Amino acid sequence: MKVSGKMFEPPPKGTDTAAGHIGRRLREIRKLAGLTQAQLAERLNIGQSAVTGMERRKDIHVSTLRDYLAAMGATLRIHARFDDADAMINNLREADFRFEQIDENQFLLPIFGEDRLPPHRDVVFSIKPEYSRKIVTGEKTIELRRRFPMSVPAGTTALIYETSPTRALSGIAEIGEVHRRSPEEIWRSFSDQACIARKDFDTYFDGVDRAFAIELRHGRSLPRPLELSELRERFSFEPPQSFLYATPKMREALLHERAKISN
Repeated sequence: MKVSGKMFEPPPKGTDTAAGHIGRRLREIRKLAGLTQAQLAERLNIGQSAVTGMERRKDIHVSTLRDYLAAMGATLRIHARFDDADAMINNLREADFRFEQIDENQFLLPIFGEDRLPPHRDVVFSIKPEYSRKIVTGEKTIELRRRFPMSVPAGTTALIYETSPTRALSGIAEIGEVHRRSPEEIWRSFSDQACIARKDFDTYFDGVDRAFAIELRHGRSLPRPLELSELRERFSFEPPQSFLYATPKMREALLHERAKISN
């Protein structure tokens, strides 16, 4: 958590247990802020004994911690730290999640507080013409990816960009469940729905131990394909290698198509 520019983190294992006592840490912060328990209790509209109880606890609810710090004019921020930061950063960039990069090996990902992950948005897939046409006819109901955010909720709109030689936004579908399994498990469960040959499947997932199968529902063609030149002019669009999130302007332009799907 971040308070007045200082970062307070859980101490490493084996350090003094007093240093890991969150209640004692809060008491230290309160004293540094020049507040008595009675003054803080008044700000929180609780009894002084309740403040005493908080400062005796070794753990505490996040909501209580937030309110305690807010009473001193501080903002609580909680971050997750990943060991494999390099791979995670690539995933976050591709999925357009908001994060703060410290250096090539460290980044901050907001979990709680004012900095939030962006709301879910329509997803644009780059798909070869032979596959995209099977999606809009309903023959292909599974899209495969080496990486894909599990946080994409069911009901999210999938916009289908056909790669060369078409190079146009040509179809639309609705994302169902996202499955994350080993490539072999994905093949056994979804090969027929993915409409892919085993040789091509193995080539695509070579070197990865996890694969993603994305359910697609209600596939259909757009009334008019939007060619790449028009997409660039209207939406500053550049085709993704795998997928990206549609801009709000693009979502607004295709609102009527999403309404038709929901009906």
